[in-house]
Amino acid sequence: MGASKSSAFTKKQNEIANIAKALSHPARVSIVQLLLKKESCVCGTIVDELPLAQATISQHLKELKLAGIIKGSIEGNSLCYCLDQKNLKLLSEFILPLLHYTSPIKCC
Repeated sequence: MGASKSSAFTKKQNEIANIAKALSHPARVSIVQLLLKKESCVCGTIVDELPLAQATISQHLKELKLAGIIKGSIEGNSLCYCLDQKNLKLLSEFILPLLHYTSPIKCC
């Protein structure tokens, strides 16, 4: 396998790629959808909603947090999670032009 050439790309391109990589698991997509619906919730609520063990969900939350998709704040004895709007704005700036792409596609 070749060496990573991430330094050849912009910081923004690398950030978008990291976000996309973190969203490449269906459990993480499900967690993001849940947070979109509820706006914020604690790990226990996510465990109640998904058919996964608490440890598995915690690992997925960690990956989403490392990618900057979610953030967490302490509420009592629990961590409350919500979406990180700053990084989701970065992702939307990439995806929205793709969704609105209307030029006729002329491929090979």
